[in-house]
Amino acid sequence: MPAHSANLRDNPHREHRMITQQMAEDAVDWLRDNARVMAQARAERLYLEQYIKTTKATIMVEHQGSSVAAAETAALASPRYMSVLQAYKAAIEQDEYYRFMAAAAEAKIEAWRSQESTRRAESKATA
Repeated sequence: MPAHSANLRDNPHREHRMITQQMAEDAVDWLRDNARVMAQARAERLYLEQYIKTTKATIMVEHQGSSVAAAETAALASPRYMSVLQAYKAAIEQDEYYRFMAAAAEAKIEAWRSQESTRRAESKATA
């Protein structure tokens, strides 16, 4: 087990709290309210994946008199290519941020559902 997992489990100051229905509803609202911006982040990432190839090819065409290896080296070292690569890095960061936040919201919803199922089962058992 990773050390950080044990630290979280053994931390006496860590609160044990139930996920409320409001918290689950807030998670659903967050997913709905951020769907478009998450889609835009994914679209930007996918677009830049292709644009990197286009930029590289365009720069290589500018070096047609060179060997393919030399043209590729020139393209990869180009400030234009590096600029697109930096934009791609930022797009990945944004897309992954939203992906992780969506996963956290979905986990919260699923935990609430499980908690509610357990609560209902316990209620039936004591009735």
